Amino acid sequence: MARRAIIVDDEELARGIIREHLSAHPDITVVAECANGFEAVKAIADLKPDILFLDIQMPKLTGFEVLELLETPPAVVFVTAYDSFALRAFDVHAVDYLLKPFSKERFADAVRRALAGAAARSTAIGALVREARAAGKPLERILIRDGQNVHVIPVATVAYVEAQDDYVAIHAAGKRYLKLEALAELEETLDQARFVRIHRSYIVNIDVLVRLEPYGKDNHVAVLTGGVRLPVSRSGYDRLKGLL
Repeated sequence: MARRAIIVDDEELARGIIREHLSAHPDITVVAECANGFEAVKAIADLKPDILFLDIQMPKLTGFEVLELLETPPAVVFVTAYDSFALRAFDVHAVDYLLKPFSKERFADAVRRALAGAAARSTAIGALVREARAAGKPLERILIRDGQNVHVIPVATVAYVEAQDDYVAIHAAGKRYLKLEALAELEETLDQARFVRIHRSYIVNIDVLVRLEPYGKDNHVAVLTGGVRLPVSRSGYDRLKGLL
């Protein structure tokens, strides 16, 4: 059965090497080559490849960010220059990777294993992406897929985040964006010195906090720039006091 492949790497030479190695695999057809993550997200949605050769360290969007924006990732072979310590995460999750530079034999082995275990690895890839986000420095931008469009929201522009069932509503620069993610999961990746969980349903950027007002017995309301008013729980009030 013919397989469809997409190659994603910001270096033309690196894409050429993968394309050359794939010439030894007549059952795999390269349907697209992408030089950045934005191109990749669109190409994957349009062409629905069976296998993705994905560089991790790219400008605009990293390889992990590309996968974060996909509803159902295809089989993935990561192509990376990461050091051996960082690669332990790939081994733990049994995800295939190629460490640059790589041989034809190593390439063939990665392709075989990725295609053979594509379904089983989809969950592992999701876990790897979440781990990569949590292990890094505080999130600097939030990525939101809207059809074939990708919104890149600088975290510094986010005023507050609101839980909406399985989604979060992100309020930034006067606009509202919905992202399929749990509030607690997003909270873990934000800068804890700036973003505070003031209520089970709200996280607020203290840079836009104007004042706290009492509201009934032992309750408060946070008033934000622009007049937005959000409820503050007792535990949220204690967290705010620790920062203000």
